[in-house]
Amino acid sequence: MSSTAVASLQAEVTRLRHELQTLKVDGESPVSNETLFVGQYLVERLVQLGVTKMFGVPGDFNLGFLDFVEDHPKIDWVGDCNELNAAYAADGYARVHEGTIGVVTTTFGVGELSAMNGIAGAFSEHVPVLHLVGVPSTHQQKSKPMLHHTLGDGRFDAYYEASKQFTIAQASLKSKETAAAEIDRILTDCVVMARPVYLMLPTDLAYERIPANRLRTPLNLEPPENDAEVENFVLDEIVKLVEEAQNDAIILVDACAVRHGVKKEVEELYKRTGFPVYSAPMGKSVVPESYERYGGIYVGSISSEAVKEKVESAKLILSVGALKSDFNTGNFTYHIPTQRTVELHSDHTRVQFAGFPGIGMKRLLPKLTARLQPFQGDAVQLSVPKFQLPLPQEDNDVISQAWLWPRVGQFFKPKDIIVAETGTSSFGVLDIPLPQDSIFVSQILWGSIGWTVGATLGAAFGGLDRGLGRTILFVGDGSIQLTVQELSVMLRWGLKPIIFVLNNSGYTIERYLHGMHRKYNDISNWRWTKLLETFGAEEGKSAKSYTVRTKDELSALLDDPTFAKADVIQLVELIMPQHDAPRALKVQAELSGKTNRYVAEI
Repeated sequence: MSSTAVASLQAEVTRLRHELQTLKVDGESPVSNETLFVGQYLVERLVQLGVTKMFGVPGDFNLGFLDFVEDHPKIDWVGDCNELNAAYAADGYARVHEGTIGVVTTTFGVGELSAMNGIAGAFSEHVPVLHLVGVPSTHQQKSKPMLHHTLGDGRFDAYYEASKQFTIAQASLKSKETAAAEIDRILTDCVVMARPVYLMLPTDLAYERIPANRLRTPLNLEPPENDAEVENFVLDEIVKLVEEAQNDAIILVDACAVRHGVKKEVEELYKRTGFPVYSAPMGKSVVPESYERYGGIYVGSISSEAVKEKVESAKLILSVGALKSDFNTGNFTYHIPTQRTVELHSDHTRVQFAGFPGIGMKRLLPKLTARLQPFQGDAVQLSVPKFQLPLPQEDNDVISQAWLWPRVGQFFKPKDIIVAETGTSSFGVLDIPLPQDSIFVSQILWGSIGWTVGATLGAAFGGLDRGLGRTILFVGDGSIQLTVQELSVMLRWGLKPIIFVLNNSGYTIERYLHGMHRKYNDISNWRWTKLLETFGAEEGKSAKSYTVRTKDELSALLDDPTFAKADVIQLVELIMPQHDAPRALKVQAELSGKTNRYVAEI
């Protein structure tokens, strides 16, 4: 049976157990006539999950439901400039506010289709987001009139069918008798599977009354139990491999370690065993980069020589939560043979060439740590390269890519949220050691340019919920033009991110992929330091904008305590050479260009 089939079966078992527990609690509780509206039930469940912000755009099919949101004391309606930005914001919120979900609410058809790119990105990168869609009434869905926002052909389920491609579970509420159970199922799948889900809420059902008793039964958000016999066999096999490797093993951490909630379990593993630990790009900041046994980022052939040698020469690699995409693996240049690899995933485990569906890492890791702890004495003897990026000494005052990233690395503080746009920024930040408890946010697999602006909105809210520090965005002048409207939402809510706009006159990553001097990679140059004022800020009071052209100007700004304090939203325009790029981006682009095989170069 495949991992997908096992996961579906386990989800159904979880649902049935929750229903039984609900019946048990109802039977043990005093008879109550307390009721609430279906829309209120959904909001209460979201609050129970720790959701404090809902993103989206109002539309006639969701307005009645939004009254419940606005009237609830523990959840805020943010209100975005468009649905795509709202989906990006929900994604960013879920990444930073670990353990809960992001929520984006749209209207039927026109609204939900606008959000779909953002939902697909969350699906791709394992981010739990609820896409809630206000839809026509149950009567209208049956009678199929030619309503606005429809395709005009009576297919009221067309968007529901489309959503199946980009969400892990879907529900179209049909009656008040099943509404609560369907809401519980969808939210449980969203959390446990760490993927987006889709929920259709008809206008009439939102205002149907249902019993409130069910809210007393918490959602079961624990992953399924592993089969004990198979799990013990897997543990024995891994221990044998460690013994055969004579303790020469390393741990490689990737994105799904944080997406599927095993950060603490992974920390126990590397601290109690002493094995050297490295990260893939999408796993950056899962392991504190100040940890003495952390060696840096492994990106296949793009890695630093020291990291490449240590990872690829290890006799055993314990891989946790891997997502082996092109930009996450140096264009698939991992030189790690399968016979030297153990892969731990949320819903299956691979030991060399053998797969074990249903053996998830959340429950496996604590037992694995206990079995491997006796190897610590020898493991700590393995050397680990120091993860550092010295500031280069350059004989000019131009802000180069090689100089910029280690310099801003000196500006970072513990608990900072660092958001890096796909391309120049994400590749540049990879090589910077981040401070303790900081969070790296980037969309390396899906790579939708402009994503970071909406994601920064959500990340900033998530950071406030968690008591984190500053939110710092690095975005190119081309990317920000796609989603710049969300700066106005940040201003409206009093958020105070620091936004670094890399002004290098166009799409740098595309230039390196193809068309270095082509006009299609050029953009219009905006008056960047006027943006915040245009969106309603009072320059010098509620916002501050800067343009820096030299190393000295940027260093002076970064060393300014008032700037570093981030008391107001700030935008910094960095004037940079048009054809400069980080080392890793240049290598990745060269590899990707060969893969794309543009053979008819002119």
